[in-house]
Formats: sequence, structure tokens, C-alpha cells
Amino acid sequence: MAKLKTAYFCQNCGTQYSQWMGQCKNCGEWNTLVEEVVEKTSSKTPPFSKSKQHVINIIEVVTSEEPRIKTPSEELNRVLGGGIVLGSVTLIGGEPGIGKSTLLLQLALKMKKKVFYVSGEESASQIKMRADRLTDVQNPNCFLFTETSLEKILHEAKKLEPDFMIIDSIQTLQSQLIESSPGTVSQIRECSNEIIKYAKENNTPVFLVGHITKDGQIAGPKVLEHMVDVVLNFDGDRNHLFRLLRANKNRFGSTSEIGIYEMVSQGLKEIRNPSEILITKKFEELSGNSVAVTLEGNRPMLLEIQALVSTAVYGTPQRSSTGFDAKRLNMLLAVLEKRAGFQLGAKDVFLNITGGIKTDDPALDLAVVASILSSNEDIAISEHFCFAGEIGLSGEIRPIAQVEQRITEAEKLGYEKIFVSNLNKIPKRKFGIKIEEVSKIEDFHERLF
Repeated sequence: MAKLKTAYFCQNCGTQYSQWMGQCKNCGEWNTLVEEVVEKTSSKTPPFSKSKQHVINIIEVVTSEEPRIKTPSEELNRVLGGGIVLGSVTLIGGEPGIGKSTLLLQLALKMKKKVFYVSGEESASQIKMRADRLTDVQNPNCFLFTETSLEKILHEAKKLEPDFMIIDSIQTLQSQLIESSPGTVSQIRECSNEIIKYAKENNTPVFLVGHITKDGQIAGPKVLEHMVDVVLNFDGDRNHLFRLLRANKNRFGSTSEIGIYEMVSQGLKEIRNPSEILITKKFEELSGNSVAVTLEGNRPMLLEIQALVSTAVYGTPQRSSTGFDAKRLNMLLAVLEKRAGFQLGAKDVFLNITGGIKTDDPALDLAVVASILSSNEDIAISEHFCFAGEIGLSGEIRPIAQVEQRITEAEKLGYEKIFVSNLNKIPKRKFGIKIEEVSKIEDFHERLF
């Protein structure tokens, strides 16, 4: 019989203490320590390897490309770096109702593989009803198992020998070795460790669904994100149609790529060309609208920037931003006031990126400034113009990365002129779009209006 030991775990960061205290010394949160009974075994086995390892020179290591499983979703393949790596463990988090379970169920129904779908939150009939709504053609090798016991799940998985495994969610699982309720730090740590061990030993890729806290972080110990191979974040405003899939961690590819989905009645629909959907086809020209050419990973994308500048009614000017960093907006307004001489200190400024998209690309600065100046002077910007440039604190237009890809994307969508920095090294080849090179905000203002 293994010896039982009592310990106290912080429910916020997972730090272990031998005795209770009011405040966690690691994260600083109050009243987060919970007593849990942990079972310590005397014998431990190596987690993933059964053979002895030895020291080897890095030059002698033989590398080979990781075999991947292509999924039916091209957006998911892009974010993962080309597909699902065999034996990898992927953690996907997001707000309730954002579409995590829908995305993975669509994946399970469309993949031509043996899929083991484990749900600790829904019954088999609920999953079947959702599956009938999502698609008419369903995978005959998709097997459901509604269970929260870790030992039973791993037992059935070893009998079934699936090609792909989905667990929804990791917070609902419970191991018999730990005498605590599901969702606690010790349960999540133990269940995750056993699942990762199963995935590595059987070369089976596993997807874990994780809940998030009110701060947007994945619930449970932070060590969970270190243990898995890939951490995906599925976010978006529930009041908008678009959902963004981002990789916060990826051991097998880049973390700069994003996947864009649209929530429709039949589930999640992939957006292959987001620029055409995110740009509004204006029937009349209005001031305050501009088009920015941004870049997410290696994917160029056009976004519509809207600004509204008006006299402050209540005395204190308001600064509001949706989808754009509010602090960066204040910085750009200060540059316009100090360096370019535009009187905006006594005016309300509201900024919005349409479609519920959030991005931190500095190349949006030029389009943001164009929208603010357009609304301030009530002069509409031509819908055939687009912008890509970073604004410096001295009012200069700074160069941006991968400008050729941005110009090519704008040219492909039929824009006639793009404003960029004169410091960008633009290829000498002939483009079908006019390139307007600007150096400072005053120069930019004269050429735009």
C-alpha cells in the first residue's frame, strides 16, 4: 500500500506547500491553497522510454522529418505547421461556447481515421445530435465514450487502439490514485501525465480541451502547458461570426500562424480568403475608414480600420479602442499632437477593427493615423487606397517586414495605391499597384488629402 501524504496546492499556479498559508508566495493570490491527499509510490518507471539512454554528440544525432496526419481543415493544418504529428499532445483552450468542442467534433467526423472521442461533459445522445447538425457524412470509425475515470479511458483506448484521440475536457477527468475532486491541480497534473505517457508510448496523437479562467489563462497548473507539445487558443467575440485559432506554443512549427473560421448554423466554416470578407463593400464613401495590410505569420490579410473623432461633450476626452491596443492608440495620438501639430487633445477618439479581429501588427499604425485624420477633417479616403507602415515617436514612417507580400496581396485584391515607408527595400520588379513612399506624417497627410 502506497503511503498517503497531505499537501496544499495553489489553485491558481499549482505551487505545492507543506502547510496552509493565506497567500501563495509564488503568484501572490489570496485564499487559493487547498488541501489535497496525494499518493506517493515507492517505485517509479521512466515516463516514455523503455531503453537506456546514453550521452551522444549533437553532430551524431540523425534527424528525420516528423510524420504528420493531414486533417480535413486547412486552417488547422496551417496553425499546427502542416498537420498533426504522431504521438503529439495538443491542448486547445477557449471561452465557453466559443466552438472548441464543435471544431474537434467536426475533425473527428471528417477524418478518415479511427477516432476515439471521450467526453466528460456531454452524453452520447447530445454529441450525436450535434454531429447530425454539423454534417450528413459521418466517420464510421468514430467511437464515443462518455466517462471521467482516467483508468477506464486508458483501458478502453488500449483495447480500441485508435489513430487519433480527443478528450473533452481535461478538467473533468479523475484518477483513482488521487483523492481529490476533478479539476484540482493534482488531478489535472496526474491525468495529463498519464495521457501524455500513453500518447508517447503508443504514438497516438491526442487533443485535450482545456477550460480557461476569467483572465483568459488555461485553468489548472501552469505546468500543464509545459508538458504538452502544442497549446492552441481558440478566441473571438461571441457576438461576431469569426473565430481565430492561434498557437501559443508549438514544438513542431511556427507560433505566428492563425486560422480563421466563421460560425454558421452547420458549425465552423473555414475562411480561405479573409480579406474579401473582412473588407466592407461601401456603397458611399465615409470619412474615418481605411484599409490596412497586415501579416499574420506568412499570411497577408487586409483589415478595415474605422475611426470616429468628435468634440468631447463631457469635458474629458474619451479614448476607446476595439481590436487595437489602447496604449498604442494613445501613443499615436500624442505623436499626431506633438510632432505633426494636429489638435486632438480636446476630442473624443473611437477606433474599431471590423469583424472582431484583434491584432498587434505595428504595420497597422499608418492606417490608424489615416482613419483618425480622415474623421478629424471629415474627408473620405478613396476605397482604392491601402496602408502599411509603422509610426515612430518622432513622427517618421518606419519600414515594416515582408513588404513585398503585403503589396502583392493588395494588388491581387484590386487596390490601386498602397502607402508604405520610403525606407522599405521594395523589389525593383514592376507591380500592378502604385506604391506611394512617405517619410513623415506631414508628408503622408499632404499626399493623402
